[in-house]
Amino acid sequence: MFLLGFSLLEARAEDRRVLVFGDSLSAGYGLQAGEGWVALLAKRTEAAGLPVALVNASISGETTRGGLRRLGDVLARQEPDVVILELGGNDGLRGYPIEQIHSNLSEMVKAIKAAGAKVLLVSIPLPPNYGPRYVKAFQGAFEAVAAAEAVRLLPFTRSLLPLNEDMMQADGIHPTAKAQPLMLEALWPALAPLLQTGAGKAIPPETP
Repeated sequence: MFLLGFSLLEARAEDRRVLVFGDSLSAGYGLQAGEGWVALLAKRTEAAGLPVALVNASISGETTRGGLRRLGDVLARQEPDVVILELGGNDGLRGYPIEQIHSNLSEMVKAIKAAGAKVLLVSIPLPPNYGPRYVKAFQGAFEAVAAAEAVRLLPFTRSLLPLNEDMMQADGIHPTAKAQPLMLEALWPALAPLLQTGAGKAIPPETP
């Protein structure tokens, strides 16, 4: 079941509520409706008959600071069981201080856990031209938060975000529709265990 915007449509009591809280990579920037990896995830769980209600509260251009400001309200309204937290890429592209990124991510993860939801933290790679020191520290912020809060971290490495010409939009930052299934396959092994509801419904394997 796919949630349009911020409204939970026809959600059943037994549904496992999954909130995607990210930036343009999750909001489907430059894509047609239904092409993004979040929409593909909704189709996958629906086709498998999994009791999942999915809402995409991602906003293009969002930063960790902006996400932290609006997270409490979104959690209160959606009451998710699982949150896919995909923020920080815009912070890194703007060269924001690592300490600030770390702090905001940490506060968001703590808020999600306090709301009773499980967290899948997703990190995004920075282009190498930002320098090895900053790139390493940026990834290290995600790793530190995941370790301190005991949550799963999925790095969307450059091997998982193909940079082939037909896989990236003209801006060189956002993946095309062709890359979206690959993004979902990269995320699925980490997400699938969090979707278990205890109702005996089998989680489908990765597609070839």
